[in-house]
Amino acid sequence: MDETMHCRFMKLALVEAEKAFDLGEVPIGAVIVKNGKVIGKGHNTRELSESAIAHAEINAIQDACQNMGHWRLTDCVLYVTIEPCPMCVGAIYQSRIKTVYFGSRDPKGGACGSVFNLFDFQGLNHYCQIVEGVLSRECSDVMKRFFKRLR
Repeated sequence: MDETMHCRFMKLALVEAEKAFDLGEVPIGAVIVKNGKVIGKGHNTRELSESAIAHAEINAIQDACQNMGHWRLTDCVLYVTIEPCPMCVGAIYQSRIKTVYFGSRDPKGGACGSVFNLFDFQGLNHYCQIVEGVLSRECSDVMKRFFKRLR
């Protein structure tokens, strides 16, 4: 996929982030793509669902698994607006996602390079390629807008 396609899919993740924003949730959005088609979408719903695990990535993975009819998301690509946390990296690992593209780093909880990179551990049976910086400014801006509104 070329850079235009990556931006297109990240913009869809930003649409999901705006849905979270409108719900009063931390505005993180995610989409999962296979063969150029979106197979799963999600945004944060932790407050709404009163669930600690209702992160954008988890919701998108669950949606993709339902749509695919199985738990293996081999050859799938995840686009997420903010760097995944350790829990979400675990779900990415377990679902066998091939590549993660994220917009902006999470310096307090990111598990794809900011705080640490869980895919750096030796001995895993699956490794995921991580690419950061797709529409970084736009992804960061929605977070800044959200937290500015809270203050």
